[in-house]
Amino acid sequence: MKETRILMGMPIKIEIVEKSATEDIFGKAFSYFQYVDDKFSVYKNNSEITRINEGKIKTEDWSDDMREIFILSEKTKRETGGYFDIQKADGKYDPSGLVKGWAIWKVSKLLKENGFKNFYVDAGGDIQVSGKNGEDKKWSIGIRDPFHLDKIVKVVYLDNVGIATSGIYERGNHIYNPKNRAEKILDIVSLSVIGPNVYEADRFATASFAMGNQGIFFLDRLKGFEGYMIDKNGIGTMTSGFEKYTI
Repeated sequence: MKETRILMGMPIKIEIVEKSATEDIFGKAFSYFQYVDDKFSVYKNNSEITRINEGKIKTEDWSDDMREIFILSEKTKRETGGYFDIQKADGKYDPSGLVKGWAIWKVSKLLKENGFKNFYVDAGGDIQVSGKNGEDKKWSIGIRDPFHLDKIVKVVYLDNVGIATSGIYERGNHIYNPKNRAEKILDIVSLSVIGPNVYEADRFATASFAMGNQGIFFLDRLKGFEGYMIDKNGIGTMTSGFEKYTI
């Protein structure tokens, strides 16, 4: 059973292999994505993050989820040497570089808590897989060619991990280097990261992309993660263990 809805400004796809899947569990999952969007969208006037940025909510009145996101953001900033920072130049906060993966991860936990073992959750190309697909095989995920979006450059075969991609080929140059915010990242166009879950993959994909062509080397040193980078000339570079996912 599978379903796609437009939420958080993107298509969100959920597929559950078990026959016990019902519309109710899909409803719960999509409702959670809506909750996250209502709370963390910087484009919604009444979201919690907007009201925080406008000084309308005191720190002691933040929700538990908001506190969690800020703690995780600070952790990611430390772990990446400052290449991940949700505070913008104007002092306002934008946690979108972390929230999407976190939301997918939370939904996958919701599905597992409801007894499902074999599923796929995809929000805008960031994906968490669990178990096997409908053919009792690993989930096959295509990495798109950033220069020809109708083509796939790599296919990876995954189970019980997450994959996230950062790039400039769909939304333009929206990722910045927090250490030099005026400098555009032009040397790479796409960076896909496979990690123990989609939340971990997403946060390090954002930070690694901000490092430019050095991001792939950061990932190669990061235990439990693999990556595939495509530079401005269309040349792909992978981490030392990435190929294990292509077989």
